[in-house]
Amino acid sequence: MMFHAQIAQRAFNTPLLVEPSKAMAFLSGLGPRITGRQLRLAGIEVAPEDMTHAARPARAGILTNGLAEQYQQDGQTPFAMVDGVAVIEVSGVLVHRGAWIGQSSGQTSYEGIATQLAVAASDPAVRGIALEIDSFGGEVAGVFDLADAIRSARGAKPVWAFVAEHAFSAGYALASQADRIILPRTGAVGSIGVVVMHADLSGQLSDAGVTVTLIHSGAHKVDGNPYAPLPDPVRARIQSEIDAIRMLFAQTVAAGRGRYLNAEAALATETECYRGADAVAAGLADEVSDPASAFATFAAAVNGRGPIRSAGPRRAQQSHLSKESMMKPNATTATEAPANDETEDQAVPVTVVPSPVPAPTPALAPPAPTPSEAVALVRAEAAELATVGAQAVRLGVNIDVAEAVQKGMTPGR
Repeated sequence: MMFHAQIAQRAFNTPLLVEPSKAMAFLSGLGPRITGRQLRLAGIEVAPEDMTHAARPARAGILTNGLAEQYQQDGQTPFAMVDGVAVIEVSGVLVHRGAWIGQSSGQTSYEGIATQLAVAASDPAVRGIALEIDSFGGEVAGVFDLADAIRSARGAKPVWAFVAEHAFSAGYALASQADRIILPRTGAVGSIGVVVMHADLSGQLSDAGVTVTLIHSGAHKVDGNPYAPLPDPVRARIQSEIDAIRMLFAQTVAAGRGRYLNAEAALATETECYRGADAVAAGLADEVSDPASAFATFAAAVNGRGPIRSAGPRRAQQSHLSKESMMKPNATTATEAPANDETEDQAVPVTVVPSPVPAPTPALAPPAPTPSEAVALVRAEAAELATVGAQAVRLGVNIDVAEAVQKGMTPGR
């Protein structure tokens, strides 16, 4: 009996242009699913170790990482390489315990992302890592360990996050650990929060004349079951748990975003989602640009072809966020992240690629700053020059920060 007939008719009794070992690997893996029984390969001399290698599925896991090892043995990389940059896709629903690389059925696994990240960080041919993110989020389990791994990887190589429209919740937890976050004008980020859903089916079952009896040992064994209303003590305990997870989320974002977004400011967003320039103003992103242009700038910088300039727009002024420019899953008011000069900005400085905007209307020159404002501005620019110098070293460029300050240079020149 044949299963998956659409695959069987393309694999059996038809000419194939495929390398024999690949055909053997395919049949060893999918053959039993197609035929319903184990296959014996006649007429093909296959070494026992090759048969074992093909029959044993490589897995991307926490304690074992056979998938990364197999890619390396085959001389391949588990990610796309573009101009010395490893491109790691983070898309769809993000899940824990997924033993595969890349997206599968609309899901991407934390283990698969971690595998690609580890290979990229250790590969001398990789000069930078790009996270291409388009996700509305996923599971809590595993996300914070992966976030830590991304933040650790950027200590060795530049890591930029390119938002392909959405980086919400778990997707933003990962994006926030990059040196820099770029999103398009219509892109959106945020939703720094946690949700638990409970379904109460007791009324529906009662109407259908169905009674469910749960026989259990242990007072809390069936807490939160869907066959009864949620008791207040159980609800309170669940609320306490997700509040603690939300705090961990905010602290993780703060660890990745440095002085641009501290934990208090992350919590103050109340899970709002910010779009385009509002995301930059609120400290959740660094630049508004089309991803292709921004990626070209990143590749040029890590390959020494681009100038080293400001790490991104400053965020000293309060942002006035409009309802039209935000995705609002709930009716709350967003608060801009205050600057925190005690934490070093980890963004890799390169030229900002702005989106096209209409020519500005001529306006009167702004008033001259007061002496205290001038001193604060000089200090801020000196600090930013120091950051630029530190990050430039990672790209192999030496900048004399003291000389730059003496000459009156600013990060934008």
